[in-house]
Amino acid sequence: MDKTSKRVTVYLQPDYHRALKVKSAETEYSVSDLVNDAVRDALREDALDLAAVADREDEPSIAFEDVLKKLRRDGKL
Repeated sequence: MDKTSKRVTVYLQPDYHRALKVKSAETEYSVSDLVNDAVRDALREDALDLAAVADREDEPSIAFEDVLKKLRRDGKL
């Protein structure tokens, strides 16, 4: 763990904590490493989602009701 790491308190459900400890014991990764990886992956996914939204911001909006009507008309609902 590097000196820039911050200590936090996180309350996990017992099953998640047990699973993390087992995975840690079976791999070369600490529980902290596993949690950091999961947080990084979740934040990366959020960043990708935001980028996809930004890429599509100029697309016209379509009302949900209109989408349903088209699906019904096309026999898909």
